[in-house]
Amino acid sequence: MKTEKEKMLAGELYNPLDQELVEERLRTRLLIKELNDSREDQTEERMRILKELIPNAGPDLWLQPPFYCDYGSYMIVGEKVFFNFNCVVLDVTYVKIGSRTMFGPNVQIYTATHPIDHKERSSGVEYAKPITIGEDVWVGGSAVICPGVTIGDRVVIGAGSVVTKDIPSDVFAAGNPCKVIRPITPKE
Repeated sequence: MKTEKEKMLAGELYNPLDQELVEERLRTRLLIKELNDSREDQTEERMRILKELIPNAGPDLWLQPPFYCDYGSYMIVGEKVFFNFNCVVLDVTYVKIGSRTMFGPNVQIYTATHPIDHKERSSGVEYAKPITIGEDVWVGGSAVICPGVTIGDRVVIGAGSVVTKDIPSDVFAAGNPCKVIRPITPKE
């Protein structure tokens, strides 16, 4: 029989109040508090916290506090990734982010979702869908990336967009819902 954590990571309905998951989230919240309370000149301390908070991150990850996530350990991050102020990553399952990707302030990345059926939803169970974001992507401020979305490489997502469906590589996409506006040419 699967544990609630195994169900969560597999995208199945699970109980978020399971003791193991509650303890993992508490550990994460305490690390986030340390990160968000750190000073700008405490770069070594911030790097120590980030290595513990997001162990699957490549070199040169930079998160500009404040930053929030559910677990941190389900984020798989390439090298030289940047998060600006006040980003949120609900990593209830895997969030894969390619190298050299940048997130503007207030970007929200949500793998967590809930049943549509109100009876099932009121039982307290939830589930998640993984998110993949390619390399060399720029996500504009206040964009929302919804559960299950894949964004290709070298994409620009316009500020304030709500990404509800997959976005192919090498395009500028924007809007609510986010849609491809045009291809990006190599000279841009």
